[in-house]
Formats: sequence, structure tokens, C-alpha cells
Amino acid sequence: MGKKRVMVPAKELELSTVKYEKETILAPHLTGSILKLFVRIIEIPIIGSLIISFMKKENNMVEMLQNTEIPEKPMFKPEFPPQVRNLADCLCDIKPEAEPSVVIVDEEGKPTDRVESALKCLPHYDPASCWSGDTLPSFQYWKIRDFAYAYRSKLVTPSKIAEQIITLVEGCKYHKPPTPLLISFDAEDIRKQAAASTQRFKEGTVAVSHAGNPLSILDGIFMAIKDDIDCYPHPTKGASTWMHEVRSVEKDAVSVSRLRSCGVIFIGKANMHEFGMGTTGNNPNYGTTRNPYAHERYTGGSSSGPAAIVASGLCSAALGTDGGGSIRIPSSLCGVVGLKTTYGRTNMGGSLCGSGTVEIAGPIASTVEDVILVYAAILGSSPEDRISLKPSPPCLPILSSVENVNILGSLQLGKYTEWFNDVHSTDISDVCEDVLNLLSKSHGCKTIEIVIPELHEMRIAHLVSIGSESLRSLNPDIEDGKGVKLNCDTRTCMALFRTFTASDYVAAQCLSQPKEEGYDEENKNWAKLAGQTGNWRRRIMHHHMEIFKKVDVIVTPTTGYVNLISLAFKQLFCLTKHAILGMTAPKIPPSALENGESNMQVSGYLMRFILAANLLGLPAITVPVGYDKQGLPIGLQLIGRPWGEATILRLASAIEELCAESRRKPASFHDLLKTK
Repeated sequence: MGKKRVMVPAKELELSTVKYEKETILAPHLTGSILKLFVRIIEIPIIGSLIISFMKKENNMVEMLQNTEIPEKPMFKPEFPPQVRNLADCLCDIKPEAEPSVVIVDEEGKPTDRVESALKCLPHYDPASCWSGDTLPSFQYWKIRDFAYAYRSKLVTPSKIAEQIITLVEGCKYHKPPTPLLISFDAEDIRKQAAASTQRFKEGTVAVSHAGNPLSILDGIFMAIKDDIDCYPHPTKGASTWMHEVRSVEKDAVSVSRLRSCGVIFIGKANMHEFGMGTTGNNPNYGTTRNPYAHERYTGGSSSGPAAIVASGLCSAALGTDGGGSIRIPSSLCGVVGLKTTYGRTNMGGSLCGSGTVEIAGPIASTVEDVILVYAAILGSSPEDRISLKPSPPCLPILSSVENVNILGSLQLGKYTEWFNDVHSTDISDVCEDVLNLLSKSHGCKTIEIVIPELHEMRIAHLVSIGSESLRSLNPDIEDGKGVKLNCDTRTCMALFRTFTASDYVAAQCLSQPKEEGYDEENKNWAKLAGQTGNWRRRIMHHHMEIFKKVDVIVTPTTGYVNLISLAFKQLFCLTKHAILGMTAPKIPPSALENGESNMQVSGYLMRFILAANLLGLPAITVPVGYDKQGLPIGLQLIGRPWGEATILRLASAIEELCAESRRKPASFHDLLKTK
């Protein structure tokens, strides 16, 4: 028996005693035939359990899950401090007054009305400045309002844009290397949607005949949907080879239905890491999506296809899901904007990950204003979440307001410097630090030093939570024989997840006193069975809510650095120690294309700054701020208070404006509105 670890109550923790410790993840990096062999070994009942138990022990999971006692009560899904129902009142225990210059939208109203409200929040649109090559930065993406202007001015029609997209998508399979962006694609369905949109722009009264009768500013805007969200008539596979065989799609997911009511045209189901169980986007089933900035590199995942499609200019926006950075990581590595909303802000009905406690559906777009427009369309909690979470009314920042500059100047940004700078290569931290300095110089934003305790505990609590929930979701089909059809890296994850007992899952939320070791017959593995006496999730939530009494936003790089491989682990697996610099987009090993890749170091590295938003349900956004020495994109992450999307969207817009001149065109980019 190991020594029991007893935590002091979170309210009594003295932050001056908290010491930052660099994160180390100990696991083999495997590809090709070695990975296939490793999977077969760890799936052998006793041998596999011993290997995974050793990995868990080396990564301090046993100590944190089974030998630790903390006093906080359980919290099995995000619970937020009481929220006011009127913005004139204060946010309880968080801030003395509500943020000014926002518009409240009706989450139960029509998506088109919310989109119209969002449109009025945006800065004035000047077609002359947007379409004159002399006044534009060296590179900029075409925004949703650019397409809307082109349609209304009869410069182009949705049908003409559709033909361009169809040609480009069909040509992807002939690229060298192939660039598989979509898993499900139907050219005739796209033409049908585009024709209907084109017809709406032709209709209308005499007074508006020049503009037609579009459903909203999103009418005729092309979007891709991640393959774990239903989009009828496409099947939902989760990028697997079999999910569509056991689960049929009868209608759109709630978020997709809301977008469709606004006139959005869907080009198909975007590629992703199988069932979202990876952060690189590797997928041997349909091919691995390539990074538009460098085809030999990953896009990041699991929303790999959506991010690459937006970054390459093929669509203005895409819809992804985020349970462990799956929107923010690929958005950062591909140089676009990705929003992870507050848990429960969007309705997850009709998605494969709709019953978990860490996942949300959110937009990926090339600009912050496009994220705002799509977010306005899809927001709205489920009836169940409105009862249990009691969300505050959804708000959008009025970026056109004269107060906007003053509001930006009042924002206080929290920065945990030791954590912020723990990126090994200074490219990432230097670029992000420069942006914070620009915010201070241009808008008067103040950066305040903060301390975030128990980061390692947060990582393991998130891993056990999302892993156990993924296993629960897929296990009936795996037991029915589908498990052998999973990719090797997915099977590696599932082997680890199977060792998480009910006790471990509760321990991730409720850490417990150790009892005797024994074999758990029900879960078919060795476990230290334990009672429940504490809660990491509530404890870590307390730490963050205390921070948000002092600051408005927590700032970090979007991706970071992790130390690699201990000597004992290296000797066991005959591995060599190597350092990965920077962690912008990692290279794709050629041996990983056919059988996949298991690289938990890189996964931990990519996820190191993003887990609080998922475990605690906080809103977060990544915005591109620059490039490393290899020309690969770098993202800055903004984490907000519960239901604080308006604040992080306002700040992200200001950052985007400051960095506009430095934005670079990807190596693979399609100019759909080329006017010359």
C-alpha cells in the first residue's frame, strides 16, 4: 500500500505554496507494424492489464485516483455559480457588474432573428474597402459578409460557387499526397441546395429585387459538418468504417437544423480522428487530412477536416465538436478561429458525443466575426440543460459600439507565467507575449499574474472522465464485435479506458480513501476499490472561480510543450529520448498513414493548455496571432467565465485586428471570390 495523500480544503490552500511542475507524459510512440503488435499485446487479458497498469503508475495516475483524499463534495458534470437572469444584476461571486455593450438574444427564438441581431453587432461593412486590392492587407480570407455582398450584387451566385467547390473536392483524391477533406460528399445534393439559395436571391418584391429574398446573411454560405454530427441525408460514421451500420440518421442534429433554417449550404461530412480519440487528425480509414500550411504536417484533431476546409478557403465556416480541445487545437495549428462554448450553451442533440459531460458543438471560421454569426445561429441550450444549468441569457458583443474601446481597456487578463512560458521553444511564448503587449499598448488591457493549482490532477481527471464516457458510449457495439474494426490508436485508447473502473471514474470526480487491492470481477481488471470522499472537478472549479474574481479572461498559448519518456520507461520499450520543439503542427510519420499512430506525448503536448475549458465547461476561443520560424501558425487561447462568450469574442476580435497585417496565405488556398 502506498501512502495516502490528504489534500487541504481548496478554500484553505495557500497559493504562495503552489510550485509549478513541468508536465511529463510517459508512453511509447508507436506507428506501423510495431503499433499493430502492441495493440495485440495490450488486448491480451492479463498481460495487457499489467502493461497498462505500469503505464498508469509511471504517470502517477494510481496515486491521484486511488491514494488521494480531498474534502470537497462530488460534481459529476460542470456546475456553475448561480447566474442572474437579468444583465442589470451582478454575477454572483464573480464580478460586481455585468459587461456593458452587449445584446441579449433569445435562445428559444428563431435562429434567423439571432443571426440578424449578431449582424447588427458587427462593425460597419464597407464594400469598397473590402474589394479594393489597394487597401487590403497582403492576405485576408473572404468573410461571410463578402459572399453575401457578392450574391446581392449579382457578382456571383451560390450555384457558381458550388461548382467551384465540387470541382475542388473531387480533385482532392488526385493530389499528391492525397488531401481527404470529406468523408461523405454528394455533388448533386450540394447543387440542389445551391440552386434553392440562388433562386431565393432572384426572388423578392420590386423594392428589394436587387437583393432577392434570402433567409439570412448566412443564406448561400457553404459549411462543412464534422462527421460526429448528424447532417441528413449523410450518414454519421465518426470517421469509423462501421458506425453508420448500427446507427441511422433520420434528421439533422439540432445545431445543423438551426443553420439550415438560415440558408446554409452543407458540402458534406468532414474528416476527423476516429471517434475523436486523438489530437492529430490521423485516420487510416479515409486518409489523413493535411495541414494547408504544410502538407507533410498534421492539422491537429479531432476536428481535422473542418479546420483544414476553412483554412484552405473552401468554406467560410465549419461545425466541430470539442471534448478535449478538438475545435481549438486544429484551429490553432491551421491558423483559423475556433470557439468552444460554455458547456450546455449549445444543444448536442443529434451528435455522437451528445451524452458526455465535457463536449460541446461549436464553430470554426476564418475570422472572429464569422464565428459570431455562426455561433448566434446554433446557440440555445437543451430543455434539460436549461433546467439543470440555469444558463444566463446568451449575449453578443456590440463591436460597432463606441463603448467597445473603453470596455477593452477595462479588461484584466490572467497569466500564469511559468505555465504560459512552458513551451520549450520560445517561438510560441514570444509571439503570444507580443500580442499581450500590443493589447496593453493599443487598448490598455492589464495583465495580472495568477496561479492555477493542481494542473496535473486536472489532466488526469479529464482523461478518466472523457475516456470512461467514450467507453460507455461505444462499448455495446465493441462487445457486439465491432471493436476489431477500430483503428490501432483507437484500440490503444480503449484498452486504457477499459482499465478505468467505476471507482476510478468516481475518483476523477471524487477522490477516495485507499482500501485493499483486489480483482474487480465486474470490470474484469485489478483495481483498488475505494469509497468516495472528495472531488477534483469541484475543487478545480473553485480555483478557477477564485481567479475570475480578479481577472476577466485567462490567457495561454493554445498548444504547448510536454517533457518526454523516463529512463525506466525508455528501458522497458527500448525507446530513445527525443525533444519536440514548439508544438505547432507536428510532422506526419510516413509509417503512420496505413496503420495509424499512438503518440500520447504529442497528445498531451497539444492538450496541455486546453483542458480546463472541457473539464469545467468554461468558454474558450483560439485566435491566430502569428507564426513560428517554420511558417506554421500559432494560436492564443482566451478562457472566459461561465456563459462569458461575449467577453472572449470581443477580446478575440481586437486581437485579430491587431494581427491582421501579419496574416499569411496557406500553401493550399482556394480563392472562391477571385475578381481578377
